[in-house]
Amino acid sequence: MVKILYGVAGQGSGHSSRAKEIINHLEKKGHIVKVVSYDKGYKNLKDIFDVEEIFGLSFSYKNNEAQYLSTFLKNFLKTPEAIKSIEKVSKIFDEFKPQIVFSDFEPISGLVANTKKIPLISIDNQHYLTNTKIVFPKKYEQEALAGKVVTKLIFLNVNAYLVICFAKAELTDKKTFLFPPILREEVLKTETKEENYILVYLTSPFKGLVDILKNIDKKFIVYGFEQDKKEGNLIFKKASQKGFLKDLANCEGVIANAGFSLMSESLYLRKPYLALPVAAQIEQVANAIQLEQFGYGKYWDELNKERIESFLYNLKLYKKNLKKHKKEDNSKIFKKIDELIKEYTK
Repeated sequence: MVKILYGVAGQGSGHSSRAKEIINHLEKKGHIVKVVSYDKGYKNLKDIFDVEEIFGLSFSYKNNEAQYLSTFLKNFLKTPEAIKSIEKVSKIFDEFKPQIVFSDFEPISGLVANTKKIPLISIDNQHYLTNTKIVFPKKYEQEALAGKVVTKLIFLNVNAYLVICFAKAELTDKKTFLFPPILREEVLKTETKEENYILVYLTSPFKGLVDILKNIDKKFIVYGFEQDKKEGNLIFKKASQKGFLKDLANCEGVIANAGFSLMSESLYLRKPYLALPVAAQIEQVANAIQLEQFGYGKYWDELNKERIESFLYNLKLYKKNLKKHKKEDNSKIFKKIDELIKEYTK
């Protein structure tokens, strides 16, 4: 039995979704886990595990673009909260006395682990940017450089990086290990079928895309606007984990931002994917580039009627290519986690 502190980033639900699977595995092994998180991470995990709420960075979005100025101002004004959270997590360390720390892109847990000289294991997809060789198109080079710098600064002293990704890549860091995406147990057990609609999901409301979809002869189920209503060929639905998974399992294809978790689940369920990366988020661009290289879908920085109709026209081709996508469960990364716990808590 080992005491483990687990830091989980709270922006979006992807981090907490995979953390849930790992923490369930850790507790089944008899370990004691305490979680620190914020925003959606805290909300999604607080009723399941021992979770403490802390401060976390939150991004502002408008019309599918990250707003860095407003993001900076919003977070700068909360600096006192960040300092209090560092003190809170430090106190948790002193009282809980973790023997090892896992973090899914949550910096405070990593910072305090370094200060207390506790082994730190990073589990995320973001370090794919920094710890593997990726070639970006020229127009993304500056964004890629900025993204790599920010990612490197999240953690400064890590014992091992467990990086989840869609495909193998050349490593640039000897402490890095690559694994398939971590998938929810519900997804692994889901049976699929194909009904006559496209699932649409947006991180933030984007009216411009909705106006385009209204002029396309296809049924769309749309999430992200927190509304339950019907407008012509569009059916809007409020957030619902069970409802969304059912709609994902039964759709013909997906139109969404290029977030890692949704893309991973879509590809596992073999659903063609039209990606619209959030502007100025290079991690999403990297995901979208891989998607297109594999032939599982298409990505564009901007969408219009012609591009969406082209995606719909090529659905059969993408579905054919998706048959080659290897379906894997979480066993490989679970095995590595067990090995690292044994290695660093002797």
